[in-house]
Amino acid sequence: MTVSVRLDEETEAILKKTAKVLRTNKGQVIRRSLKEYCSRIMQENKGFPYKLIEDLLDREGSGRGDLSVKGEEILREAFRRKS
Repeated sequence: MTVSVRLDEETEAILKKTAKVLRTNKGQVIRRSLKEYCSRIMQENKGFPYKLIEDLLDREGSGRGDLSVKGEEILREAFRRKS
């Protein structure tokens, strides 16, 4: 896949220097950098959906006896209050 990216002068200079130090081409540096960066981001956000509602779920007990009947309604109300 071909991708075009515009780089500012500072980023281009860093890219050229890095490629020279590693004795490789700029494309290889970009591919390696993107792979490492994206892998790190994906690992950091592995539990992201849970983190969005963690404060709503991280409780020892609700004290409510109607959760099995009104669970969806209660959760929707909690989301409304949060946003």
